[in-house]
Amino acid sequence: MKLTLVAKCAVLGLGLLSGCARMDHIGKPPSFTPANETDEHVAMLYQGLPLTSQTQRAVDHSSLWSGSRQSLLGDRRATKKGDILTVVIEIDEKASISNETDRSRSSSESMKLPQLLGLPQRLDNELPTGASSADLVDLGSSSSSGGSGSVARSEKLELRVAATVVDVLPNGVLAISGSQELRVNFELRELLVSGYVRPDDISRQNEVTYDKIASARVSYGGRGQITDVQQPRYGQQVLDAILPF
Repeated sequence: MKLTLVAKCAVLGLGLLSGCARMDHIGKPPSFTPANETDEHVAMLYQGLPLTSQTQRAVDHSSLWSGSRQSLLGDRRATKKGDILTVVIEIDEKASISNETDRSRSSSESMKLPQLLGLPQRLDNELPTGASSADLVDLGSSSSSGGSGSVARSEKLELRVAATVVDVLPNGVLAISGSQELRVNFELRELLVSGYVRPDDISRQNEVTYDKIASARVSYGGRGQITDVQQPRYGQQVLDAILPF
C-alpha cells in the first residue's frame, strides 16, 4: 500500500512539473530567459581583481601607438572576464560505416566396428530385424551464420553566436559561455555554447571556431507548441523506461 501511494505521488508530482513548464506558453508565445540571470551577466558585473597591477602613464590614454586596447593598433580580442567574443559554428560532417560477417562450419565423424571379437555379430542377434551394429557411430553437423550492418549519418550546421568570458583559469585559458534565443510566432529557438578557449586561438576579428573549443558543449533546440506536440507525454516516457516488454 505504501509503495502504491509513493508511486501515485511521484506520478502526480511529475505531471504537475510538466504542466507548469508548458503553462508558460499556453495561448501566448514562450517567454524569453531573463538576460540578467545568466552567467554572462554575472561575469560582466563582477570581473574580479586583476592578478597583476600595471602602471599606466597619463600619455598612454591620448597616444595612438601606446599598444593599449583603445589605441590604433591595440589588441581588442577577448582576454579577461566579461569580454565578448564570437563563436563560429560550421559543422558539415558525414560518417558511413558498413560491416559484414560470414561464418560457416561443418564436421563429420564416423566409427565402424565390423569385427571386434565377434561382439557386433552377437549384438546384431539382439537387435530388431534390419538393424546392424557394423556402423556403430555416424555423426554429422553443420552450422552457418551471417550478419550485416551499416550506419550513415550526415550533419550540417552553420551558426554564429556571441559568447562571454565567464572565468579566466590560472593557466590563462578562458572559460566561455553564450546563449541566443530567437522567437518566431509561437516557437522559441535556443542556441547554447560553452567550453574553454586559448587566447592564442582567438583571431584578430575576435572570433573562434568551434573546433578550437575544449570540452565544447553546443545545444541547438527550442521550446514551444510545436516542440510539445513532437515530444511524447511524460507518462509514456516513464512507461517506456520501466516496462520490460
